[in-house]
Amino acid sequence: MSGVNRYVSTRGADGAAGAEAVVRGIASDGGLFCPEGFPALTPETLGQLEDAPYYKRAAAILGMYLSDYAPDELEGFAERAYQQFGGGASDAAPVTALDDDISLLELWHGPTAAFKDMALQILPFLLTAGVRKTGVNKRVCILTATSGDTGKAALEGFKDRDGVAVFVFYPRDGVSEVQRLQMVTQDGGNVGVCAINGNFDDAQTGVKNIFSDRELAKKLDKSGWMLSSANSINPGRLLPQVAYYVSAYLDMAESGRVRMGGPIDVTVPTGNFGNILAAYYAKMMGLPVGRLVCASNRNDVLTVFLRDGVYDRRRELYLTTSPSMDILVSSNFERALYHLSGGDSELVRGLMGDLYGGGAYTAPSGLKAAFDEHFTGCYCDDAGAARVIQESWRGNRVLLDPHTAVGVDAARRSLTGNPMLVVSTASPFKFCEAVLDALDAPRGGDPTQSLSALTGLAPPKPLEGLRERAVRFTGSADIEDMKARITGFIN
Repeated sequence: MSGVNRYVSTRGADGAAGAEAVVRGIASDGGLFCPEGFPALTPETLGQLEDAPYYKRAAAILGMYLSDYAPDELEGFAERAYQQFGGGASDAAPVTALDDDISLLELWHGPTAAFKDMALQILPFLLTAGVRKTGVNKRVCILTATSGDTGKAALEGFKDRDGVAVFVFYPRDGVSEVQRLQMVTQDGGNVGVCAINGNFDDAQTGVKNIFSDRELAKKLDKSGWMLSSANSINPGRLLPQVAYYVSAYLDMAESGRVRMGGPIDVTVPTGNFGNILAAYYAKMMGLPVGRLVCASNRNDVLTVFLRDGVYDRRRELYLTTSPSMDILVSSNFERALYHLSGGDSELVRGLMGDLYGGGAYTAPSGLKAAFDEHFTGCYCDDAGAARVIQESWRGNRVLLDPHTAVGVDAARRSLTGNPMLVVSTASPFKFCEAVLDALDAPRGGDPTQSLSALTGLAPPKPLEGLRERAVRFTGSADIEDMKARITGFIN
Protein backbone atom coordinates (compact mmCIF):
# COMPACT_ATOMS: atom_id res chain seq x y z
CA MET A 1 0.00 0.00 0.00
CA SER A 2 1.20 3.54 -0.70
CA GLY A 3 -0.18 5.16 2.44
CA VAL A 4 -2.45 4.66 5.44
CA ASN A 5 -5.95 6.12 5.25
CA ARG A 6 -7.60 4.55 8.27
CA TYR A 7 -6.85 3.43 11.81
CA VAL A 8 -8.67 0.59 13.54
CA SER A 9 -9.04 -0.30 17.19
CA THR A 10 -7.20 -3.29 18.58
CA ARG A 11 -10.53 -4.34 20.10
CA GLY A 12 -12.50 -4.08 16.87
CA ALA A 13 -15.36 -1.69 17.61
CA ASP A 14 -13.95 1.62 16.41
CA GLY A 15 -12.07 3.22 13.55
CA ALA A 16 -10.91 6.67 12.45
CA ALA A 17 -8.87 8.55 9.88
CA GLY A 18 -5.39 9.61 10.92
CA ALA A 19 -6.12 13.13 12.14
CA GLU A 20 -9.14 11.98 14.12
CA ALA A 21 -7.14 9.15 15.73
CA VAL A 22 -4.45 11.63 16.79
CA VAL A 23 -6.99 14.01 18.30
CA ARG A 24 -8.93 11.31 20.15
CA GLY A 25 -5.81 9.47 21.32
CA ILE A 26 -7.60 6.25 22.28
CA ALA A 27 -10.49 4.33 20.75
CA SER A 28 -13.97 4.46 22.25
CA ASP A 29 -13.89 0.73 23.05
CA GLY A 30 -10.75 1.13 25.15
CA GLY A 31 -8.51 -0.25 22.43
CA LEU A 32 -5.58 1.42 20.72
CA PHE A 33 -5.65 2.80 17.19
CA CYS A 34 -3.49 0.86 14.72
CA PRO A 35 -2.85 1.49 11.02
CA GLU A 36 -4.96 -0.85 8.91
CA GLY A 37 -1.79 -1.82 7.04
CA PHE A 38 1.84 -0.86 6.63
CA PRO A 39 3.01 1.43 3.83
CA ALA A 40 5.85 0.13 1.66
CA LEU A 41 9.34 1.53 2.26
CA THR A 42 10.98 0.57 -1.02
CA PRO A 43 14.70 0.75 -1.89
CA GLU A 44 13.79 3.64 -4.16
CA THR A 45 12.21 5.52 -1.25
CA LEU A 46 15.27 4.87 0.92
CA GLY A 47 17.45 6.18 -1.89
CA GLN A 48 15.41 9.37 -2.09
CA LEU A 49 15.86 9.95 1.64
CA GLU A 50 19.54 9.04 1.75
CA ASP A 51 20.87 12.61 1.52
CA ALA A 52 17.89 14.32 3.17
CA PRO A 53 18.18 16.08 6.56
CA TYR A 54 16.43 14.49 9.51
CA TYR A 55 13.31 16.64 9.42
CA LYS A 56 12.65 15.78 5.78
CA ARG A 57 13.09 12.07 6.52
CA ALA A 58 10.66 12.36 9.44
CA ALA A 59 8.08 14.22 7.36
CA ALA A 60 8.30 11.65 4.57
CA ILE A 61 7.68 8.71 6.93
CA LEU A 62 4.85 10.53 8.72
CA GLY A 63 3.27 11.30 5.36
CA MET A 64 3.09 7.57 4.63
CA TYR A 65 1.00 7.07 7.78
CA LEU A 66 -0.99 10.30 7.92
CA SER A 67 -2.43 10.74 4.45
CA ASP A 68 -4.85 13.46 5.58
CA TYR A 69 -1.94 15.81 6.32
CA ALA A 70 -0.28 17.58 3.38
CA PRO A 71 3.43 16.80 2.71
CA ASP A 72 4.52 20.43 3.01
CA GLU A 73 2.47 20.74 6.19
CA LEU A 74 4.29 17.81 7.78
CA GLU A 75 7.66 19.08 6.62
CA GLY A 76 6.98 22.44 8.25
CA PHE A 77 5.91 20.76 11.48
CA ALA A 78 9.04 18.59 11.54
CA GLU A 79 11.40 21.46 10.84
CA ARG A 80 9.89 23.58 13.61
CA ALA A 81 9.79 20.66 16.07
CA TYR A 82 13.40 19.59 15.62
CA GLN A 83 15.12 22.92 15.16
CA GLN A 84 15.58 23.23 18.93
CA PHE A 85 17.52 19.94 19.19
CA GLY A 86 21.27 19.89 19.76
CA GLY A 87 22.00 19.07 16.13
CA GLY A 88 19.16 21.20 14.82
CA ALA A 89 16.39 20.02 12.53
CA SER A 90 18.91 18.42 10.16
CA ASP A 91 20.57 16.13 12.71
CA ALA A 92 18.17 15.60 15.62
CA ALA A 93 18.90 11.88 16.05
CA PRO A 94 22.62 11.19 15.47
CA VAL A 95 24.17 7.73 15.34
CA THR A 96 27.52 7.22 17.07
CA ALA A 97 29.77 4.18 17.49
CA LEU A 98 30.13 2.49 20.88
CA ASP A 99 32.45 -0.25 19.60
CA ASP A 100 32.97 -2.38 16.51
CA ASP A 101 29.66 -4.22 16.99
CA ILE A 102 27.31 -1.63 18.46
CA SER A 103 26.08 1.75 17.25
CA LEU A 104 24.10 4.09 19.49
CA LEU A 105 21.06 6.01 18.24
CA GLU A 106 21.18 9.11 20.45
CA LEU A 107 17.64 10.35 21.00
CA TRP A 108 18.26 12.69 23.90
CA HIS A 109 19.40 15.91 22.27
CA GLY A 110 16.00 17.58 22.59
CA PRO A 111 14.70 20.11 25.13
CA THR A 112 14.10 17.58 27.94
CA ALA A 113 17.15 15.34 27.28
CA ALA A 114 15.14 12.15 26.67
CA PHE A 115 13.87 10.23 23.64
CA LYS A 116 10.26 11.27 24.28
CA ASP A 117 11.12 14.65 22.75
CA MET A 118 11.38 13.01 19.33
CA ALA A 119 7.60 12.53 19.30
CA LEU A 120 6.36 15.05 21.83
CA GLN A 121 7.86 18.07 20.09
CA ILE A 122 5.95 17.31 16.89
CA LEU A 123 2.76 15.91 18.46
CA PRO A 124 1.40 19.37 19.40
CA PHE A 125 1.57 20.39 15.73
CA LEU A 126 -0.14 17.17 14.64
CA LEU A 127 -2.84 17.50 17.28
CA THR A 128 -3.70 21.16 16.79
CA ALA A 129 -3.81 20.67 13.01
CA GLY A 130 -5.93 17.57 13.58
CA VAL A 131 -8.41 19.58 15.62
CA ARG A 132 -8.83 21.94 12.67
CA LYS A 133 -9.10 19.11 10.14
CA THR A 134 -11.77 17.25 12.10
CA GLY A 135 -13.81 20.35 12.92
CA VAL A 136 -13.58 19.78 16.68
CA ASN A 137 -14.82 22.91 18.41
CA LYS A 138 -13.49 22.12 21.88
CA ARG A 139 -10.47 22.75 23.98
CA VAL A 140 -8.29 19.69 24.47
CA CYS A 141 -6.86 18.51 27.79
CA ILE A 142 -3.83 16.31 27.27
CA LEU A 143 -3.91 13.75 30.09
CA THR A 144 -0.72 11.79 30.67
CA ALA A 145 0.73 9.22 33.05
CA THR A 146 4.51 9.12 33.12
CA SER A 147 7.23 6.85 34.43
CA GLY A 148 9.62 9.79 34.24
CA ASP A 149 10.31 11.19 30.77
CA THR A 150 6.96 11.44 28.98
CA GLY A 151 5.64 13.89 31.56
CA LYS A 152 8.28 16.56 31.14
CA ALA A 153 8.33 16.13 27.36
CA ALA A 154 4.54 16.54 27.18
CA LEU A 155 4.59 19.57 29.49
CA GLU A 156 7.33 21.21 27.44
CA GLY A 157 5.71 20.40 24.12
CA PHE A 158 2.23 21.68 24.99
CA LYS A 159 2.97 24.56 27.37
CA ASP A 160 1.16 27.81 26.56
CA ARG A 161 -0.46 26.49 23.39
CA ASP A 162 -3.85 27.99 22.61
CA GLY A 163 -6.84 25.73 23.12
CA VAL A 164 -4.81 23.04 24.88
CA ALA A 165 -4.05 22.18 28.50
CA VAL A 166 -1.81 19.38 29.76
CA PHE A 167 -1.93 17.49 33.06
CA VAL A 168 0.62 14.89 34.17
CA PHE A 169 0.45 12.19 36.85
CA TYR A 170 3.70 10.58 38.01
CA PRO A 171 4.50 7.94 40.67
CA ARG A 172 5.69 9.83 43.72
CA ASP A 173 8.60 7.48 44.50
CA GLY A 174 9.16 6.11 41.00
CA VAL A 175 11.16 8.77 39.11
CA SER A 176 14.67 10.13 39.42
CA GLU A 177 15.24 13.41 41.23
CA VAL A 178 16.07 15.19 37.98
CA GLN A 179 12.92 13.83 36.35
CA ARG A 180 10.83 15.02 39.28
CA LEU A 181 12.38 18.46 39.29
CA GLN A 182 11.86 18.83 35.56
CA MET A 183 8.13 18.31 36.07
CA VAL A 184 7.42 20.17 39.28
CA THR A 185 9.30 23.29 38.14
CA GLN A 186 7.61 23.40 34.71
CA ASP A 187 6.58 26.84 33.52
CA GLY A 188 3.46 27.59 31.49
CA GLY A 189 -0.04 28.79 32.28
CA ASN A 190 -1.84 25.70 30.96
CA VAL A 191 0.05 22.91 32.77
CA GLY A 192 -0.60 20.80 35.85
CA VAL A 193 1.40 18.12 37.65
CA CYS A 194 0.42 15.72 40.43
CA ALA A 195 2.26 12.90 42.18
CA ILE A 196 0.41 9.61 42.65
CA ASN A 197 0.58 7.58 45.85
CA GLY A 198 1.35 4.42 43.89
CA ASN A 199 3.49 3.15 41.05
CA PHE A 200 3.42 3.90 37.33
CA ASP A 201 1.01 1.07 36.57
CA ASP A 202 -1.41 2.61 39.08
CA ALA A 203 -1.09 6.00 37.38
CA GLN A 204 -1.50 4.51 33.91
CA THR A 205 -4.54 2.47 34.94
CA GLY A 206 -6.08 5.55 36.52
CA VAL A 207 -5.61 7.55 33.32
CA LYS A 208 -7.12 4.77 31.21
CA ASN A 209 -10.12 4.63 33.56
CA ILE A 210 -10.62 8.37 33.15
CA PHE A 211 -10.58 8.00 29.37
CA SER A 212 -13.21 5.25 29.52
CA ASP A 213 -15.50 7.18 31.92
CA ARG A 214 -18.47 8.05 29.70
CA GLU A 215 -20.18 10.24 32.29
CA LEU A 216 -17.04 12.32 32.67
CA ALA A 217 -16.78 12.62 28.89
CA LYS A 218 -20.35 13.97 28.75
CA LYS A 219 -19.62 16.54 31.46
CA LEU A 220 -16.47 17.66 29.72
CA ASP A 221 -18.30 17.90 26.41
CA LYS A 222 -20.92 20.19 27.92
CA SER A 223 -18.20 22.46 29.27
CA GLY A 224 -16.40 22.58 25.92
CA TRP A 225 -13.53 20.22 26.71
CA MET A 226 -12.35 16.85 25.45
CA LEU A 227 -9.55 14.57 26.60
CA SER A 228 -6.63 13.34 24.55
CA SER A 229 -3.38 11.62 25.40
CA ALA A 230 0.32 12.30 25.02
CA ASN A 231 1.20 8.77 26.10
CA SER A 232 2.27 6.34 23.42
CA ILE A 233 -1.28 4.98 23.35
CA ASN A 234 -1.83 7.96 21.00
CA PRO A 235 -0.80 7.08 17.42
CA GLY A 236 0.55 10.62 17.12
CA ARG A 237 3.17 9.64 19.70
CA LEU A 238 4.04 6.34 18.10
CA LEU A 239 4.34 7.29 14.43
CA PRO A 240 7.11 9.94 14.73
CA GLN A 241 9.24 7.27 16.39
CA VAL A 242 9.18 5.12 13.26
CA ALA A 243 11.09 7.83 11.42
CA TYR A 244 14.24 7.70 13.52
CA TYR A 245 14.81 4.02 12.80
CA VAL A 246 14.70 4.73 9.08
CA SER A 247 17.03 7.69 9.57
CA ALA A 248 19.43 5.66 11.72
CA TYR A 249 19.66 2.93 9.07
CA LEU A 250 20.51 5.51 6.41
CA ASP A 251 23.16 7.06 8.66
CA MET A 252 24.68 3.64 9.38
CA ALA A 253 24.81 2.91 5.65
CA GLU A 254 26.42 6.27 4.94
CA SER A 255 29.11 5.68 7.59
CA GLY A 256 29.81 2.15 6.38
CA ARG A 257 28.46 0.49 9.52
CA VAL A 258 26.06 -1.49 7.32
CA ARG A 259 25.89 -2.22 3.60
CA MET A 260 22.85 -0.54 2.04
CA GLY A 261 20.20 -3.24 1.83
CA GLY A 262 21.92 -5.40 4.43
CA PRO A 263 20.18 -6.18 7.75
CA ILE A 264 20.74 -4.65 11.15
CA ASP A 265 19.48 -5.82 14.53
CA VAL A 266 17.93 -3.31 16.93
CA THR A 267 17.95 -3.31 20.74
CA VAL A 268 15.54 -1.06 22.64
CA PRO A 269 15.39 -0.47 26.42
CA THR A 270 11.71 -1.14 26.90
CA GLY A 271 9.00 -0.04 29.30
CA ASN A 272 5.65 0.65 27.63
CA PHE A 273 6.70 -1.12 24.39
CA GLY A 274 6.09 1.91 22.16
CA ASN A 275 9.70 2.54 21.18
CA ILE A 276 10.38 -1.03 20.12
CA LEU A 277 6.97 -1.27 18.45
CA ALA A 278 8.00 1.65 16.26
CA ALA A 279 11.04 -0.39 15.21
CA TYR A 280 8.68 -3.26 14.36
CA TYR A 281 6.60 -0.87 12.24
CA ALA A 282 9.75 0.17 10.36
CA LYS A 283 10.57 -3.48 9.78
CA MET A 284 7.07 -4.23 8.51
CA MET A 285 7.43 -1.33 6.08
CA GLY A 286 10.48 -3.00 4.60
CA LEU A 287 13.43 -1.54 6.51
CA PRO A 288 16.12 -4.27 6.59
CA VAL A 289 15.84 -5.21 10.28
CA GLY A 290 16.54 -8.68 11.65
CA ARG A 291 16.08 -9.28 15.37
CA LEU A 292 14.31 -6.82 17.66
CA VAL A 293 15.83 -7.18 21.12
CA CYS A 294 13.47 -6.12 23.90
CA ALA A 295 15.68 -5.11 26.85
CA SER A 296 14.05 -5.00 30.29
CA ASN A 297 15.34 -4.17 33.75
CA ARG A 298 14.51 -6.23 36.84
CA ASN A 299 10.81 -5.78 35.98
CA ASP A 300 11.22 -8.45 33.32
CA VAL A 301 7.57 -9.23 32.55
CA LEU A 302 8.24 -8.81 28.80
CA THR A 303 11.32 -11.04 28.90
CA VAL A 304 9.22 -13.77 30.52
CA PHE A 305 6.50 -13.41 27.89
CA LEU A 306 8.94 -13.56 25.00
CA ARG A 307 10.47 -16.69 26.52
CA ASP A 308 7.39 -18.53 27.79
CA GLY A 309 4.37 -16.88 26.16
CA VAL A 310 2.85 -15.95 29.54
CA TYR A 311 2.15 -12.35 30.48
CA ASP A 312 1.67 -12.10 34.24
CA ARG A 313 1.43 -8.75 36.05
CA ARG A 314 0.76 -10.38 39.44
CA ARG A 315 4.20 -9.68 40.82
CA GLU A 316 6.06 -7.03 42.75
CA LEU A 317 7.08 -3.92 40.80
CA TYR A 318 10.66 -3.05 41.69
CA LEU A 319 12.01 0.50 41.80
CA THR A 320 15.28 0.44 39.85
CA THR A 321 17.98 2.80 38.62
CA SER A 322 16.18 2.81 35.24
CA PRO A 323 12.79 4.11 36.44
CA SER A 324 11.29 4.79 33.00
CA MET A 325 11.21 1.01 32.55
CA ASP A 326 9.60 0.24 35.92
CA ILE A 327 6.38 -0.99 34.32
CA LEU A 328 4.43 -4.24 34.54
CA VAL A 329 1.57 -3.44 32.14
CA SER A 330 3.09 -2.29 28.85
CA SER A 331 0.29 -0.47 27.04
CA ASN A 332 1.66 -0.76 23.52
CA PHE A 333 2.00 -4.50 23.83
CA GLU A 334 -1.70 -4.60 22.98
CA ARG A 335 -0.84 -3.21 19.55
CA ALA A 336 1.80 -5.90 19.10
CA LEU A 337 -0.77 -8.57 19.99
CA TYR A 338 -3.11 -7.14 17.38
CA HIS A 339 -0.58 -6.99 14.56
CA LEU A 340 1.06 -10.34 15.27
CA SER A 341 -2.28 -12.12 15.57
CA GLY A 342 -3.17 -10.92 12.09
CA GLY A 343 -5.62 -8.31 13.37
CA ASP A 344 -7.64 -10.70 15.53
CA SER A 345 -9.50 -8.16 17.66
CA GLU A 346 -11.59 -10.86 19.35
CA LEU A 347 -8.42 -12.55 20.57
CA VAL A 348 -7.00 -9.24 21.77
CA ARG A 349 -10.19 -8.40 23.67
CA GLY A 350 -10.02 -11.77 25.38
CA LEU A 351 -6.36 -11.45 26.33
CA MET A 352 -6.85 -7.93 27.66
CA GLY A 353 -9.86 -9.11 29.64
CA ASP A 354 -7.74 -11.85 31.17
CA LEU A 355 -4.94 -9.39 31.98
CA TYR A 356 -7.10 -6.76 33.65
CA GLY A 357 -9.55 -9.23 35.15
CA GLY A 358 -7.30 -12.03 36.35
CA GLY A 359 -3.86 -10.48 36.06
CA ALA A 360 -2.38 -12.78 33.40
CA TYR A 361 -2.84 -14.42 30.02
CA THR A 362 -1.16 -17.08 27.92
CA ALA A 363 -0.60 -16.52 24.21
CA PRO A 364 -1.88 -19.19 21.80
CA SER A 365 0.95 -21.12 20.18
CA GLY A 366 0.53 -19.41 16.82
CA LEU A 367 0.77 -15.97 18.37
CA LYS A 368 3.82 -16.95 20.39
CA ALA A 369 5.47 -18.24 17.20
CA ALA A 370 4.78 -14.91 15.50
CA PHE A 371 6.58 -13.08 18.31
CA ASP A 372 9.48 -15.54 18.10
CA GLU A 373 9.95 -14.64 14.45
CA HIS A 374 10.81 -11.04 15.30
CA PHE A 375 11.58 -10.51 18.99
CA THR A 376 14.17 -11.58 21.55
CA GLY A 377 13.76 -10.73 25.23
CA CYS A 378 16.60 -10.00 27.67
CA TYR A 379 16.79 -8.38 31.06
CA CYS A 380 19.53 -6.71 33.07
CA ASP A 381 19.40 -5.81 36.77
CA ASP A 382 20.83 -2.69 38.41
CA ALA A 383 24.20 -4.31 39.10
CA GLY A 384 24.52 -5.33 35.46
CA ALA A 385 23.60 -1.83 34.27
CA ALA A 386 26.19 -0.31 36.63
CA ARG A 387 28.83 -2.66 35.26
CA VAL A 388 28.04 -1.63 31.69
CA ILE A 389 28.17 2.08 32.59
CA GLN A 390 31.59 1.60 34.15
CA GLU A 391 32.93 -0.54 31.29
CA SER A 392 31.64 1.81 28.58
CA TRP A 393 33.15 4.84 30.24
CA ARG A 394 36.50 3.31 31.10
CA GLY A 395 36.86 1.32 27.91
CA ASN A 396 35.21 3.54 25.29
CA ARG A 397 34.89 6.96 26.99
CA VAL A 398 31.16 6.82 26.29
CA LEU A 399 28.94 7.79 29.21
CA LEU A 400 25.63 5.92 29.32
CA ASP A 401 22.49 6.40 31.36
CA PRO A 402 21.08 3.31 33.17
CA HIS A 403 18.36 2.66 30.56
CA THR A 404 20.82 2.67 27.69
CA ALA A 405 23.14 0.49 29.76
CA VAL A 406 20.36 -2.10 30.08
CA GLY A 407 20.07 -1.98 26.29
CA VAL A 408 23.80 -2.37 25.72
CA ASP A 409 23.94 -5.37 28.06
CA ALA A 410 21.08 -7.05 26.17
CA ALA A 411 22.64 -6.19 22.82
CA ARG A 412 25.97 -7.76 23.70
CA ARG A 413 24.18 -10.97 24.67
CA SER A 414 22.11 -10.96 21.47
CA LEU A 415 24.64 -10.36 18.68
CA THR A 416 23.90 -12.40 15.55
CA GLY A 417 26.62 -11.11 13.25
CA ASN A 418 24.45 -8.25 11.98
CA PRO A 419 25.42 -4.69 12.91
CA MET A 420 23.60 -3.83 16.14
CA LEU A 421 21.81 -0.54 16.76
CA VAL A 422 21.05 0.27 20.41
CA VAL A 423 18.60 3.04 21.21
CA SER A 424 20.16 5.48 23.67
CA THR A 425 17.10 6.88 25.37
CA ALA A 426 18.28 9.54 27.84
CA SER A 427 21.17 11.74 28.84
CA PRO A 428 23.20 10.25 31.71
CA PHE A 429 22.80 13.61 33.45
CA LYS A 430 19.13 12.79 34.06
CA PHE A 431 20.31 9.98 36.37
CA CYS A 432 23.40 11.48 37.96
CA GLU A 433 23.19 9.59 41.24
CA ALA A 434 22.99 6.17 39.58
CA VAL A 435 25.79 7.00 37.13
CA LEU A 436 28.06 8.32 39.89
CA ASP A 437 27.45 5.16 41.92
CA ALA A 438 28.27 3.03 38.87
CA LEU A 439 31.56 4.90 38.47
CA ASP A 440 32.37 4.44 42.19
CA ALA A 441 32.40 8.21 42.63
CA PRO A 442 31.35 10.13 45.74
CA ARG A 443 27.96 11.89 45.62
CA GLY A 444 28.79 15.01 47.68
CA GLY A 445 27.26 18.32 46.64
CA ASP A 446 25.28 18.84 43.44
CA PRO A 447 25.23 15.49 41.58
CA THR A 448 25.06 17.20 38.20
CA GLN A 449 28.18 19.24 38.92
CA SER A 450 29.90 16.19 40.41
CA LEU A 451 29.27 14.08 37.31
CA SER A 452 30.39 16.89 35.03
CA ALA A 453 33.59 17.42 37.03
CA LEU A 454 34.34 13.69 37.07
CA THR A 455 33.86 13.12 33.34
CA GLY A 456 34.72 16.50 31.86
CA LEU A 457 31.36 16.47 30.06
CA ALA A 458 28.93 19.37 30.18
CA PRO A 459 25.33 18.58 31.15
CA PRO A 460 22.66 19.32 28.54
CA LYS A 461 21.60 22.97 28.69
CA PRO A 462 17.98 22.13 29.68
CA LEU A 463 19.30 20.54 32.87
CA GLU A 464 21.57 23.40 33.91
CA GLY A 465 20.43 25.13 37.11
CA LEU A 466 17.49 22.78 37.50
CA ARG A 467 17.90 22.44 41.25
CA GLU A 468 17.69 26.22 41.72
CA ARG A 469 14.35 26.62 39.94
CA ALA A 470 11.19 27.34 41.92
CA VAL A 471 8.91 24.36 42.60
CA ARG A 472 5.38 25.04 41.34
CA PHE A 473 3.62 21.71 41.93
CA THR A 474 3.70 19.96 45.31
CA GLY A 475 0.42 18.04 45.39
CA SER A 476 -0.15 14.30 45.54
CA ALA A 477 -3.24 12.14 45.26
CA ASP A 478 -4.49 8.61 45.74
CA ILE A 479 -5.61 6.69 42.66
CA GLU A 480 -9.30 7.16 43.37
CA ASP A 481 -8.81 10.95 43.49
CA MET A 482 -7.30 11.29 40.02
CA LYS A 483 -10.57 12.13 38.29
CA ALA A 484 -11.31 14.89 40.78
CA ARG A 485 -7.86 16.37 40.15
CA ILE A 486 -8.52 16.52 36.43
CA THR A 487 -11.97 18.07 36.72
CA GLY A 488 -10.67 20.59 39.22
CA PHE A 489 -7.78 21.49 36.92
CA ILE A 490 -10.01 22.05 33.90
CA ASN A 491 -12.64 23.97 35.82
